[in-house]
Amino acid sequence: MHTPLPSRLANSLLFALTLLFAVAGQAQNWAGAEEQLAGKIVSAAGPKTMALEVFNRSSLGAAVADDIRRNLLTQLAVAGVRFASAEQAAVSVRVTFSEDLQSYVWVAEIRQGANLPSVAMVSLPRSAILAVEPAAATMVLRGLLLWSQPERILDVAVVDGNPARLLVLDANGVTSYRMQEGRWLAEQSLPITHSRPWPRDLRGRLVLRRETDHLFDAYMPGVYCQSSGGASPAMTCLESSGPWPIGTDQFSQSAAFASARNFFSGALSPGIGSQTTAPAFYSAAALPREQSTWWLLAAVDGKVHLLDGITDQVVQKLNWGSDIASLHSGCGPGWQVLATGNGAGRRDAVRAFESPRPNGAWTGNLVAVSTPLETSGAVTALWSESGGTGAVAVAHNSETGRYEAFRVTLTCGR
Repeated sequence: MHTPLPSRLANSLLFALTLLFAVAGQAQNWAGAEEQLAGKIVSAAGPKTMALEVFNRSSLGAAVADDIRRNLLTQLAVAGVRFASAEQAAVSVRVTFSEDLQSYVWVAEIRQGANLPSVAMVSLPRSAILAVEPAAATMVLRGLLLWSQPERILDVAVVDGNPARLLVLDANGVTSYRMQEGRWLAEQSLPITHSRPWPRDLRGRLVLRRETDHLFDAYMPGVYCQSSGGASPAMTCLESSGPWPIGTDQFSQSAAFASARNFFSGALSPGIGSQTTAPAFYSAAALPREQSTWWLLAAVDGKVHLLDGITDQVVQKLNWGSDIASLHSGCGPGWQVLATGNGAGRRDAVRAFESPRPNGAWTGNLVAVSTPLETSGAVTALWSESGGTGAVAVAHNSETGRYEAFRVTLTCGR
């Protein structure tokens, strides 16, 4: 049976009007966030000459991101901002579109001369989603930009509270920032004292200590630092060859770090079952089972080893890089393994994997269960957060030369 032409025309018009109203409603949602972010940028920087960069690290489609960028430029121009090249501008602003579990999060990093950068953020509910995730993805990785700086970032940690705080570890020490009016403001710099030069490929680890009398521990090659208690912590450092924690609060595994190199020597503490030694490795990830916990090691020999407490097996058919970490998403079996890619080039990616039989016999392989989360350059660090619900990835931006630290989380489904 054929629908009469007038009816078909009416249906088409109804569909077009519905689509128009839907797009208009969503555009109105974006407009509010665009105006708010522009206002915060001008409030922090003033109506000066500005160089603006915009990067989309969210699931927004390219066309939507371009529209938001154009509207943001318009809002800034209305507020009196004049745009110029980076060499001629008084202010440099880098805007990143990212997201967390509930919201889109837009972050503006504002730099003026030699001053420390300030950060402005706005968020809006995910009800404004316009992009559609690939149908093949069962889980989705999200990346939220936490901090960016020219110096190499070794690790970061977010301390929940009022106000929230951000701890940034680099070669000089730990810098504490507090959240104020949507921006990270520098609060305190805690230098790390050390008598020996750092190795060329420097690595470091920050671990929050929520259930103890101090806020955090910092681990560097041959050096251990502990913060004091209180709202404005001090930090004491001493030379140490002690092991570094490689797990989360749920898995208290540690391993000896080779202080003159950039990897773990293979000595484990307290050990995985009866196994107290392993091949030298760059990073590790816990793989919980019903009755035990297995560990994956990204070894120096370029292979991925699995330790089950008794045997050391090589995992086949993996094209991973040297950085892996565990993440507790609650999806599927609950825990997943994050791994970087092993390809050369200016960009890298992080992806989630799990065992096809998480509580059965080992099948000898792991399967990808998420979309890749592309980064701005090579990943230089990937650590599980202390609580296990997220991970911190640090990438060296191939375009700007800056280091960017992201909080990586995993959501179930699309």
